[in-house]
Amino acid sequence: MKKEIIFDGFAIHNKKSLFEEINRAIMSDEDWEIGESLDAINDILYGGVGKIKGNEPIRLIWKNFEANKELFGKEFTIDFYKEKLKHPEVFDTESIQATLDELENGNGQTYMDILLEIIADHPNIELVKA
Repeated sequence: MKKEIIFDGFAIHNKKSLFEEINRAIMSDEDWEIGESLDAINDILYGGVGKIKGNEPIRLIWKNFEANKELFGKEFTIDFYKEKLKHPEVFDTESIQATLDELENGNGQTYMDILLEIIADHPNIELVKA
């Protein structure tokens, strides 16, 4: 039987609360939390920390998924990348601008698309959109 982990999408209203919910759902047994990073989500989904023990089968139930999908859609993603453009000392602004141009032209991945791709890269995790 698969271990179930539940993301309470009703508690998610912005990026900060998304990461608070991920930490609550996966990292509550740890004495540390992940920061607001997509790479960090990918890292913990490999298992070995928090509630995911290695490559065990997981059923990830994401409540209120459709509302969260809308929340982390095109508009959020454009704002997310525009914020990164303010820090050229940290981020590759040329690459970010190209990504922004794609989004503004109706192409490109939204923040939720990226999250879904990260989850899909872990075949032991079954995502249930509830």
